[in-house]
Amino acid sequence: MRLPTTAHTSRPWRIHEIAGDFRVDDVWALPTPGGPDDFDRLIRQFTDGGERYGSSLAARALFAVRWKLGALLGWDRPGTGLDTRVPSLLDRLPADLREGPRGPGAHTGTFRSVYLTQDEWVCEIANRTVHAVRHIAWVPDGKGGHRGQMAVLVKPNGPLGTAYMAAIKPFRYFVVYPAMLRETGRKWRAGVPRVPTA
Repeated sequence: MRLPTTAHTSRPWRIHEIAGDFRVDDVWALPTPGGPDDFDRLIRQFTDGGERYGSSLAARALFAVRWKLGALLGWDRPGTGLDTRVPSLLDRLPADLREGPRGPGAHTGTFRSVYLTQDEWVCEIANRTVHAVRHIAWVPDGKGGHRGQMAVLVKPNGPLGTAYMAAIKPFRYFVVYPAMLRETGRKWRAGVPRVPTA
């Protein structure tokens, strides 16, 4: 389920300290009901299960097209990403986050882990079109339990990035995110999450 931007901005996340120049593009409730100690399980699912694109044929096809276009137009070539075109958010971390855990490995798929706390995991990606942040959090669900929440923060790279983000928005909303959320929920249910009992 898509959530209002305030579902992310109203909480005291550490990401607000380091990504104030990014805009919140999307906020999603993840179908991952659990207890207060299940955040590690959610992070493992994202890193072990590759929750990058979802398992639908349509979502995989869209990303295959994206990578082909990126190769053809040079969007992903060396020099267009982190530490080259844009500095990593790692450079902005306050001391406690810099010295704390980065997360499950330095890189997860095309994303690079930035930091991990008890209820936040941040990773980033950059190319010629955009610098983007995926913020995975663990929030109370208002019913005595908890669930995952994902926010996507972006900083488009000029007119090209703005046009690119506008062009892919319908595909993200109607193909990519629904497929990813279905897969996330399916894997979570298969793992039999622990739900607190009142």
